[in-house]
Amino acid sequence: MKSNMAIKVTRKDQSEANENIIRRFNRKVLQSGVMPLAKSQTRFSKPISKRERRKKAILREIRKAEKTERMKLGLK
Repeated sequence: MKSNMAIKVTRKDQSEANENIIRRFNRKVLQSGVMPLAKSQTRFSKPISKRERRKKAILREIRKAEKTERMKLGLK
């Protein structure tokens, strides 16, 4: 599926209700599979190397220890 695929919905006639147009549009979006593709692309993040992951874990542990120490002292 193309991610830039356009979905076009036109009025059948002038007396057609807006709700029907919206319903047809929603049905076409669901059938085309555009939404799951777009959601998966927004959630993508580059893989992190083991070294970077370790650094971040160490920083988290240090910050957590500092926070608990401050709480013990009653500072924050």
